[in-house]
Amino acid sequence: MHQLIRDQALEIPPITGHDRQLTMLLCSAGRRVGLLRAFRRAAANLHVDLRIIACDVQPEWSAACRLSDLAVRVPYADDPDYIPAIEAICREYNVGLVVPTIDPELLPLAEARERLAAVGTTVAVGDRRVIEICRDKLRTATFLAEHGIPVPRTIDLALADRRDWNGPAIVKPRSGSAGRAITRVDDLGALTGIAPEPMVVQELLEGEEWTVNIYFDRAGALRSVVPHRRVQVRAGEVEKGVTGRQDQLMEIAGQMAACLPGPYGALCYQAIIAADGSAKVFEINARFGGGYPLADYAGANFAQWLIEERLALPSTAANEWTAGVAMLRFDAAIFVRL
Repeated sequence: MHQLIRDQALEIPPITGHDRQLTMLLCSAGRRVGLLRAFRRAAANLHVDLRIIACDVQPEWSAACRLSDLAVRVPYADDPDYIPAIEAICREYNVGLVVPTIDPELLPLAEARERLAAVGTTVAVGDRRVIEICRDKLRTATFLAEHGIPVPRTIDLALADRRDWNGPAIVKPRSGSAGRAITRVDDLGALTGIAPEPMVVQELLEGEEWTVNIYFDRAGALRSVVPHRRVQVRAGEVEKGVTGRQDQLMEIAGQMAACLPGPYGALCYQAIIAADGSAKVFEINARFGGGYPLADYAGANFAQWLIEERLALPSTAANEWTAGVAMLRFDAAIFVRL
């Protein structure tokens, strides 16, 4: 059963003076303060009284949980009690919108969409079909290649003929995220040891790295495409970036929209643009990416569009945003008494 963090500073305040009301649950909140604040700005723009519940396995150590209206302790996403805990929170607090933030919770939440819809909760996640593609890097590469979208050569490590690889490659977990366990290998034949999980070997791409934030409405229609160049990355997350209307990447997003099964809400993909101008896609995330606040400040307000859809308000979703907006992240802290 879920456990509430009962701190006076975290209690949900009374609702006053608003006709539009919504309670949302931000899952695996962790450090996602920028995303939480994007939803609060969106609610203010729409004159919506938004109450944010944030959950995590250790909410007392989560900055986003501390800045939410209520913090809730839940099990890990792979725990059988995870979805029952989420459902209990949604029932108890009349949650209208659930927003996932990390890969491991996507499939459980996608599979529970109808179960949560029965209690009046919309989960901002696509069908399990699109999640299964995005969560497996080998499947991602195979699927995209089958639909004419350029990808790096990608092979299951267990099946790779190491004599058939010339030059450097990347070895990474098939279901990894946040840059976990990625290794550059200059000579695949010299790779030793047995991987503790399924891995892929992928052609090493060189050039400019880009993330493309994309938004699909509830009908699965592509509404916005926002590329940003990853100028500097730390721990797999963009630290410095700048938005740009990169035509090739925007066209690739349109190709994805034509073939991905059941996307909904925020997704992002990563690509490398080589010196010759060609682009290859090496990853898709079926959730808000860590760099989403940059797209939000540039005018692509995915958070607002999700609120509008949930409350049946007129949609303002559009592909109108500003190029040349830079994000320069810095370390900050909040201070609490334990």
